[in-house]
Amino acid sequence: MTEFPWLTALIVLPLVGAAVVWALSGAARRRAREVALGFALVEVGLLVAAFTQFDVAQAWRHQLLETRPWIPQLGVSYAVGVDGLGLLLIALSVLLVPLVLLAAWREQGDDHGRARHYAALILVTAAFMVAVFAARDVFFFYLLFEAMLIPVYFLIGMFGGPQRRYAAVKFLLYSLAGGLLMLAAVVVLYLQGPRGPQGFLTENLVGLALDPTTEKWLFLGFFVAFAIKAPMFPVHTWLPDAAQNAPAGTSTLLVGVLDKVGTFGMLTLCLPLFPNASRWAAPVIIVLAVASVLYGALLAIGQEDLMRLIAYTSVSHFGFIVLGIFAFTSTSVAGASLYMVNHGLSTGLLFLVAGMLVARRGSQLIADFGGLQKVVPVLAGVFLVAGLSALSLPGLSPFVSEFLVLIGTFARSGPAAVVAVVGVVLAALYVLWTYQKIFTGPVREGLETMTDLSSREKWVTGPLVAAMLVLGFYPALALPYVNGPAHAAMATIGVDDPPDLASGVIATEGTDGLGGGDS
Repeated sequence: MTEFPWLTALIVLPLVGAAVVWALSGAARRRAREVALGFALVEVGLLVAAFTQFDVAQAWRHQLLETRPWIPQLGVSYAVGVDGLGLLLIALSVLLVPLVLLAAWREQGDDHGRARHYAALILVTAAFMVAVFAARDVFFFYLLFEAMLIPVYFLIGMFGGPQRRYAAVKFLLYSLAGGLLMLAAVVVLYLQGPRGPQGFLTENLVGLALDPTTEKWLFLGFFVAFAIKAPMFPVHTWLPDAAQNAPAGTSTLLVGVLDKVGTFGMLTLCLPLFPNASRWAAPVIIVLAVASVLYGALLAIGQEDLMRLIAYTSVSHFGFIVLGIFAFTSTSVAGASLYMVNHGLSTGLLFLVAGMLVARRGSQLIADFGGLQKVVPVLAGVFLVAGLSALSLPGLSPFVSEFLVLIGTFARSGPAAVVAVVGVVLAALYVLWTYQKIFTGPVREGLETMTDLSSREKWVTGPLVAAMLVLGFYPALALPYVNGPAHAAMATIGVDDPPDLASGVIATEGTDGLGGGDS
């Protein structure tokens, strides 16, 4: 293993890129998009190199480690490292950024100053996304959890729709409220731990002999913050407003990646730090997760705004992820982990294609479209693939994730899994009805000359479609990265698989498809 600081390089490179883009002046501002895209592509190359240094056979443990004193008087360290899940989420972040930059290539027109700010803010967001999934110090994680709000706030407030300021402030207030709860819990957790120069390191806070009441309150402080970030019912209401008013690329990163910090935090912080409280809260959280699945799907069916519809579908999908985490089976946890990645691909494609439709029509209202299958067949086909992935059609990557979550949950709680399946049926309704309204029937007046996807837009959508097909037909490429962490999570909270899973009804160890690492 090399000593090269791979994760630090992945964090610093986009920050350098943002600084370079902001430093452009005069005629050089015209090249802001190209410069930002160049840094984003170099980041992809660096990511590929980092993958070669990761030992997938030990995906359950943190690798590519770096630990340096930062504020030793407060016990804060600069500590980064990734297990298999963290590496996949970093990969999702890094791969979406150049696609978002390409998709927004013409959004700001000839206003090169605005284009420069947008591109730089996207790169800053990319740096925070990588850092938060790699953080191994609880206080460092909290700082990143809050800091990532800043570029997203400006991306929504400066470049969004008519109600962008309202949506940006609402997003910020919800997130800050959750962050304050988390900060209080972080401070109390530190006081309960060994303290010292590395008192906030996650590994130094796992296994503490906490008073049961204290543990429950600390768990709630973390969990509520993560539930807001995810978001899940009933603290989800900021998301539809943000998605409706944010640029499509911003929504792609916000829902496709940044919101995964919530479910990632539940799995990697709530469970290992507060195992007893996690088991105590699981029944209520499972009920809330199922409620999110159904509520999000039902609200999506009734939406008239395309972007709000996609936002509500994500509330439903996050319900599946949380359900898988707190069902406490290795199969459901592995499925939830993989769902985080596959949902990012699916929802990212949906938002980007919806953004292309809106840019052509000048409206987000579904009723303003109709009959476009005859006019823009390639765009219609890509939208259909994105929609089918949202309803977890077999052959597309979200199907594998959702199947594992439901199978694993059924072994633990049959009623919860059965009710959650209703969400799959509702997903078919909102996806197919939306496609029917936008693309079938007679061509709506004024849409006869709409143009199909350009070469640039095909480069945006093509990689996401290909990724979903590859992972849909061959999920063994990704499953080894999540199975090890799933078994490790089960061992940390001290829960065994139900007998039917443990006896081999669903193989979870030693196979290509569902093989786990050591735990």
